[in-house]
Amino acid sequence: MEQTFQSAYQEEERRLNATIAEIDRQLKRLRAIPVYTGHDFTEQVLEAGREEKRQSLAKSLAAPYFGRLDFQETNDAEPKPLYIGKIGVDHAEVGDQPMVIDWRAPIASVFYSFTGGDEPAAYEAPEGTIEGLVYLKRNLVIRKQILERVSDTYDRNSDQPAVSDEFLVYRLGENKDNKLRDIVSTIQAEQDKIIRAARNTALIIQGVAGSGKTTVALHRLAYLLYQYKEQVAAEKMIIFAPNLMFLDYISDVLPELGVGDIQQSTFADWAMRLLGIDLPLADPSETLSYWFESADGMPEVTDEVPGRFKGSIRFMEMIRACIEVMEDASVPEADFMPWEGAVLSRATILHWFNDEYKPYPLAKRKERVMARIHRWVEMELKKSPSAAALKERKKKASQREKSYASKWPKYEPVVLYKQMFKALKLQAGWPEELLAGIPDGVMKSTQKDLKKDVLREEDLPALLYIHYLLNDITGEQRFDHIVIDEAQDFSPFQVAVLDLFVKGHSFTILGDLSQGIHAYRGVHGWDEMRSWFKPEDTAYFALTRSYRSTMEIIEFANRILEQGVNSELLAVPVFRSGNPVRLIAYGSGGGGRLNDLRAGLQKLSSGEYRTVAVLTRTLKDAKELYERLKPDLPELHLIDGGDQAYEGGLSVLPVYLSKGLEFDAVILADADSERYGASSWDAKLLYVGCTRALHELWLMHGGPLPDYLQNMHEDIAVTGW
Repeated sequence: MEQTFQSAYQEEERRLNATIAEIDRQLKRLRAIPVYTGHDFTEQVLEAGREEKRQSLAKSLAAPYFGRLDFQETNDAEPKPLYIGKIGVDHAEVGDQPMVIDWRAPIASVFYSFTGGDEPAAYEAPEGTIEGLVYLKRNLVIRKQILERVSDTYDRNSDQPAVSDEFLVYRLGENKDNKLRDIVSTIQAEQDKIIRAARNTALIIQGVAGSGKTTVALHRLAYLLYQYKEQVAAEKMIIFAPNLMFLDYISDVLPELGVGDIQQSTFADWAMRLLGIDLPLADPSETLSYWFESADGMPEVTDEVPGRFKGSIRFMEMIRACIEVMEDASVPEADFMPWEGAVLSRATILHWFNDEYKPYPLAKRKERVMARIHRWVEMELKKSPSAAALKERKKKASQREKSYASKWPKYEPVVLYKQMFKALKLQAGWPEELLAGIPDGVMKSTQKDLKKDVLREEDLPALLYIHYLLNDITGEQRFDHIVIDEAQDFSPFQVAVLDLFVKGHSFTILGDLSQGIHAYRGVHGWDEMRSWFKPEDTAYFALTRSYRSTMEIIEFANRILEQGVNSELLAVPVFRSGNPVRLIAYGSGGGGRLNDLRAGLQKLSSGEYRTVAVLTRTLKDAKELYERLKPDLPELHLIDGGDQAYEGGLSVLPVYLSKGLEFDAVILADADSERYGASSWDAKLLYVGCTRALHELWLMHGGPLPDYLQNMHEDIAVTGW
């Protein structure tokens, strides 16, 4: 029988109050048990379990669940109401059905995958496939123990068709603060498929702007820790993100999901820590300035620019070939003679190095050879004719062992990297294909940097690979799972090296080719990464629905891709309509550029919007606007790339630093053809800027708009204030 809204609300309110009371009882009972601080291992384990339970119950109190699923398994007489929350909560009585089911549990997948219809639903459980019928799918909004909203997205007993996107649109309409939030209550079927995909697979996810790919990846980590708790550990997982500000932006999601121990880093920071390098890493702003702030537009990108070449699998193969050449020349030319009359031939040492210890990495092979030489010396010392001779020989042998060891190459990544480029320059005994392989521009710029003891981020994959060839990888250094965000800006060599540091190709690699504004170092197509893995070790997903922006903003951004990039990677909007995009010429409101930008910021921030950003073409422009607007807008923040945290509120920043972030409203300053030219790269930059906006997008310009922004339909964009 169909419920009225009022009766449904009353039923859910009673259930919520009973659940909160039970959680509170359990929590009080656990808190009444004295905390164990002794040294008995068994008691320590029990106390750790109690503390984990205390924390999970405490987190559940404010909002125990967000959804209800009435599901009748095939052999059951009637459906059971199942309540789904961020954290599972058991009844006090052992053996009872859980009071709240963890969103990561197998049966919870039905809540996400079922989109309506009379057909049976199914989920994969440890005992096999379980089928049944869904009778009710209900979304619930609970805040601070208060039931605020009841929304049925499916009711088998109702004559009224449910609107499956109604609850989603409601949640998407909420304004944002300075942090990314979890989406457990609104995970969509296509997102859930990615979250629950097999562990030992390299997932490559092409997701349009606003498709939730970052959040999906974070929820996947939480799922893997739940589903494979015996095989993976949070501290053995890592998220690679583009910068520290982005890491701060996503920092609250994992603790909200109850998994806060996962490592988070930029690739450069992690690599420098692992390598233990003291040399300075070149300021990336120099590279950004060259590519983004050139007066003549972006320089031409070819496979021979340093970032593209040093990020290629071709360069990786060259590194290996170079190390093999160095390997052949590792053993010093002369025999080893610890004292006159005792000789260990180079042929014997070569045999040990090249044959007996071949399975070991280079540095270990040297260690074992030197240890073997020392043992040989000790055996020879036993043949000494007298105590005096023994003493003399020991002294000489010790000195000559040290001298002999010093004649071996230094097995340090930076030292060998420098030697490699020096040897290539001198063309000393190196295979011809290696000499011809490195473009002149790459050779000269790298030699110039290395001469000054300066490294660039593009050198790090090579140094990590050399480290691996020299030392292999310890168990402590190997990850259970790696997430790479904004992966379109990663190189194939980076991914190939990271594959050495992870078990079973267990990756979540996500990005958007349409946002590939770092084309001078990133990939131009996902096949560049997929080709590294065997077909059976990788899976590709495309997320095409955009949940971030209004329909008008998404259609406007799609037009940029169609006209400016000739791309087919277009976003499909959720039905959430808003204001048209505004195209505002400076002076049309009676003021000039600065007055119009100031007025725009004041107008957009005076209402409900909590985060508003002005995006500029260059960092120089951002700094100039900040200095001139700050006196009238004291709450304005400048984001210049050195930030470790995103503060929310009013911000001004260059477009290329906004990737991954989102704002309630965005003003694109100087969005004219002088600042954004006709190249596909310029169009991508503008696309990135437009897709940062959730609710409101304004483009302000002094000159003519780029061609790909001309003739927009008035339903999508309007001119003037």
